[in-house]
Amino acid sequence: MEVESVTSTAQERSALLSKLGLDAQNKGPLGHVLGTGNIGQATERGDGRMEATIRINEDELTWDPQILVLPHGGDLELTLINDDRNTHCALLPSNGDRKFIWLVNHSRGRAMLNLDGPGYYWFSSPTGNDEGRGLTGAIVVLGDVPPEAKLDRPDQPRP
Repeated sequence: MEVESVTSTAQERSALLSKLGLDAQNKGPLGHVLGTGNIGQATERGDGRMEATIRINEDELTWDPQILVLPHGGDLELTLINDDRNTHCALLPSNGDRKFIWLVNHSRGRAMLNLDGPGYYWFSSPTGNDEGRGLTGAIVVLGDVPPEAKLDRPDQPRP
């Protein structure tokens, strides 16, 4: 199954970021940094693993979706497709190790990632000036931090 990709107006995008909880305190910058791409959600298989597809469309120089949302931490089978006429690559996060995949023009690759905790995990194409021209994205893992991983400090005042 492929990722549900949502193309939307600014208002629809804002509503989706709000629904996913990505517009709250300390989370707003994500919507601004990656403000032009689509938002996709990984699907969960019967065995508990998640799967998604991210592509580079021809002459667009952005990941589609640019923000990939996982409902919880765990294993992700990620398919990357380069529909562009140029060679790119993918530098992907994974617990304990990063994954690097070359994506020559009109090719595809697959990576098995393990992202076990909630948070933002950034990925990009560090080839040439790809990052500076738009090939930067985020995988957002939803969920709460386990109690044993939380800092032992009082609540901090918020403006």
